[in-house]
Amino acid sequence: MEGSDIKVNRSKTGTEFGIEVSQLDFAYRTEPVLKGVGFRLDKGAVGLLGPNGSGKTTLLRCLLGQVPLKGDQVKVLGWDMARQARTARAGLGWMPETGGIIPNLSGVGLVAYMGELSGMPGRDAMQRAHEVLHYVGLGDERYRPCDKYSQGMKQRLKLAQALVHDPEWIFLDEPTSGLDPRGRVSILELIRDLARNKGLGVILSTHLLADVESVCQEILVLRNGKLLAQEQVAAGSREPRQVFEVEGFGDDPAFRAGLAALGATVVDDKRLMLVTLDLAQVVGGTTGGGYDTAAGVKAILGVAAASDYALRRVRRRPVTLAEEFYRMVEA
Repeated sequence: MEGSDIKVNRSKTGTEFGIEVSQLDFAYRTEPVLKGVGFRLDKGAVGLLGPNGSGKTTLLRCLLGQVPLKGDQVKVLGWDMARQARTARAGLGWMPETGGIIPNLSGVGLVAYMGELSGMPGRDAMQRAHEVLHYVGLGDERYRPCDKYSQGMKQRLKLAQALVHDPEWIFLDEPTSGLDPRGRVSILELIRDLARNKGLGVILSTHLLADVESVCQEILVLRNGKLLAQEQVAAGSREPRQVFEVEGFGDDPAFRAGLAALGATVVDDKRLMLVTLDLAQVVGGTTGGGYDTAAGVKAILGVAAASDYALRRVRRRPVTLAEEFYRMVEA
């Protein structure tokens, strides 16, 4: 291919913006922890889900280059984490589930120290430490010894450490662990702002599905060290049979007969009809990654138009991420 107009999509700290994992196998000793994991991520908020022992924390450590890897298995920002992990980490922030506190150091002293460890000059690290501590809500507490902080303050402090060197991706391992409801909401608001307004890539590893649902646009699901699914949080269902809420008026018998011809079953729920439809039998209902609920809505609209039935409401009955997750891991 000829031409000089081709531009390389370069980040501040690497040659690319994304993360690519290819056939990743990893074992601490002889017992495999990750088995043939592969995916590609662009910048955004990604939830990393899986039962305890599924390999979530190990996968994060692989993405950080903290464990020995084979070449070309993990690339972050264009860097091969088997050979270039130290270079790549200039663009990565890490918030571990435990640790991250040095007794007797002030909050600002600890964050500035982490900035210097990341290669920042001392003066720049201190200035940046003040900035990120204000951002996470610890501006008034920055001179207190960090081991005297409450659990919520310690979590905010660890987030500040992950941000001090201005990374492009941050990896968060159980960031709301041990927090009360108010502290949990505050941390999630910060994470959401980082991903949606500040342009950072975020991987959020947690067992709290509501946290992922409130922050993330995409999920990775691990089970027994294998990647079970990669899909959009708001994507269509993995299950073909879906329930639609329908409300309207008109030729009720004709409308119900038309739904029956689609293979649907109808149950009345006060003013609503609960229409259960098998999307696998609907034209356009099956996609490469699951089932398209929009095709189900379109089919119901077609029946209504054909039977002179006026619709006030038609939508898929909401399915929580928790329901989808448990379907996946228990299959």
